[in-house]
Amino acid sequence: MQAESRLTFRFYLIVCTLLLVVVSALSLYIGAVKIAPQDVLSALTNYLHITDHEPGRYQSILLDIRLPRVILAIIVGAALAALAVSGAAMQGLFRNPLADPGLVGISSGAALAAVIVIVLVPSIATIPKSLNIYLIPLAAFIGSLLVTLLVHQLSQVHGKTEVSTLLLAGIAINAIAGAGTGLLTYMADDTQLRILTFWSMGSLGSANWAQLFFAAPIIITALIGIYFYAKALNAIALGEAEAGHLGYNLESIKRRLIVLVALAVGTSVALSGTIGFIGLVIPHLLRLFIGPNHSKLLPLSAILGASLLLLSDLIARTLVAPAELPIGIITTIIGGPFFLWLLLRFKRQGSII
Repeated sequence: MQAESRLTFRFYLIVCTLLLVVVSALSLYIGAVKIAPQDVLSALTNYLHITDHEPGRYQSILLDIRLPRVILAIIVGAALAALAVSGAAMQGLFRNPLADPGLVGISSGAALAAVIVIVLVPSIATIPKSLNIYLIPLAAFIGSLLVTLLVHQLSQVHGKTEVSTLLLAGIAINAIAGAGTGLLTYMADDTQLRILTFWSMGSLGSANWAQLFFAAPIIITALIGIYFYAKALNAIALGEAEAGHLGYNLESIKRRLIVLVALAVGTSVALSGTIGFIGLVIPHLLRLFIGPNHSKLLPLSAILGASLLLLSDLIARTLVAPAELPIGIITTIIGGPFFLWLLLRFKRQGSII
């Protein structure tokens, strides 16, 4: 039975990886300007110094616009797959399959903190981009950390997580953060409004190599850190008392997971704005096929989350080309009906736990 489980996991791992490779390739050569596969390959081999041809006419589009955007989509999608991975971690930590970083207010808290910096920090538009790269993600991380700690505290009743309290706290925090963002939007000038439009619906349009060099180590560190707690999340799923009997220091684990989730979510929101539902859809979809084992769920969530974000970005770039739809619209169209189906499924079972 265990050998069969390993074989099933490897099969889904291969399928998800192949899907990511295919969607990445499609994202490189499909867009407002369609580039032939051989031109994509030629530009990449030139960039990696494998070949030494004259730069093609599409090389700048590929290397300066599409390639950083694809890589950013992968790492943010493996962090919005850390919204999938941290979605899985949140669901395991709170023992609630509806606990999603966007749903319980963490993403909106990160966005509000970033918007506060954009609007209230004097002359942020004149601050060098090199400083903006650090300032806004730091604010988003602090915002997501504070909201995560608040939600965790509010959802505790006699030392146990109350699902109804968790969801109600998330609704309240989303409303408060939305009101704060709306107020700051009203106060913003024209330059700040253009920046704030990015946060409202999400986009990968600002992707560049400087962002990647800053964000990739942070997000990858958070993903690896979350994965190290896979066995602890499996134990927590059995119940906090059982996890304690197995020797896990639950309060320490919770604090560390909260920091890792906030780090992943805050950095993601800082780079891409608020993109909803990926952290809800991916982990739960995978549970239907591979079960609740976080050692398998977390890596597959990262890969499939990256693929879904890449695919959503591809649709957003091409559906109304040469214009571009906000990526948050695409993920909500996918995730909204899934969330309703999830609610109906749990309603038939008589519980949302």
